[in-house]
Amino acid sequence: MNQHSPIPDPEALIADIGRRARKAAAALAQTPTATKAAALEAAARALRGSEQAVLTANSHDMERSAKNGLSAAMLDRLRLDPARIEGIASALEAVAKLDDPVGRLIDESVPSNGLKLSRVRVPLGVVGIIYESRPNVTADAGALCLMAGNAAILRGGSEAIETNRAIHQCLVAGLKEAGLPEDAIQLVPTTDRAAVGAMLRASGLIDIIVPRGGKGLVARVQEEARIPVLAHLDGICHTYVHSAADPEMAKAIAVNAKMRRTGICGAMETLLIDKSFADPSPVIGALIEAGCEVRGDTTVQARDERVAAANEEDWNTEYLEPILSIAIVDGMDAAIDHIATHGSGHTDAIITDDADAAAEFLNRVDSAIVMHNASSQFADGGEFGLGAEIGIATGRLHARGPVALEGLTTYKWIARGNGTIRP
Repeated sequence: MNQHSPIPDPEALIADIGRRARKAAAALAQTPTATKAAALEAAARALRGSEQAVLTANSHDMERSAKNGLSAAMLDRLRLDPARIEGIASALEAVAKLDDPVGRLIDESVPSNGLKLSRVRVPLGVVGIIYESRPNVTADAGALCLMAGNAAILRGGSEAIETNRAIHQCLVAGLKEAGLPEDAIQLVPTTDRAAVGAMLRASGLIDIIVPRGGKGLVARVQEEARIPVLAHLDGICHTYVHSAADPEMAKAIAVNAKMRRTGICGAMETLLIDKSFADPSPVIGALIEAGCEVRGDTTVQARDERVAAANEEDWNTEYLEPILSIAIVDGMDAAIDHIATHGSGHTDAIITDDADAAAEFLNRVDSAIVMHNASSQFADGGEFGLGAEIGIATGRLHARGPVALEGLTTYKWIARGNGTIRP
């Protein structure tokens, strides 16, 4: 199959992949932890041994995507080097060492009817992941699904197709070495967008869809899916510099939150500074001197002539570039209102030495992750001790924040009786 050509029957393609995944999922649900871990460790070895092949595939993707006008932020997400490949391999090994949630007892009780009731964790089944740019998602998503006992159907973006295929071959090598079905982790072999639509309609074959990408992709998935969706929306992350913030801490956190890596979803996109904060100018200046383009309201512009005027669209934009919008706000209520109006429910932080103010912010801001005196760049499953993540869910149902092994399971009730009948 030509990976870039339209496919004559996308429904048949996805149905075949889905049936094979369903069969693999049944086997994985009964697979011992040690066997799943062995598959991931073998995949990590295969990836290290295939470093040059992966880099060659990635260079082809990078060259093609640059010619097609992919943004600098997306090219950064796409680019691999030996250090990043080692990071992917190490992440596979880290997932292999995580506690297996499958079969874990959540709780148990004995109500008045005498039944002994328990809830235990079980796999979701077949997980479809639709993603863009980041080839590490191929390994991370496949590994997490496998360790949680799920079969994975991966559909990466056209910009990373060769890299994804090279990484996927390493995952399959790990499955084969551990004696697990190769269909446990499948990569959709085409970039035809019709395959995405077929996945979204594959009710009964795919149990849940996880989209990872831009607003357009997530919006399409949410609009068209006939399957439950674990959504990862924009990372419009805010940092609020409270009136009681330490000036040096505020400056250090602001620069790190924005500039450490501008293309990740945990990068700060809007900085809110309380009008009673001692002096915003050093914070604004430090960001500009670090290479950030700052757009601000009239009060921010008055602080530094290098600040461009912000418009309404800026407050709703995930730049994923060294661009930042800054607003001066009149107190905690105004800051929280701004976040509620313009935020995406991803990650929002407060910088303050006032414990009561911090507690109020953490309680009132309804985002998947809220932070106190820390950079939003920590919004990451690895940094939370979860190993690799399949995404950061910004909704409110099933799982929220970094989704790792536990978020890829559900539970079932087990009732044990002794000839118990209901009167």
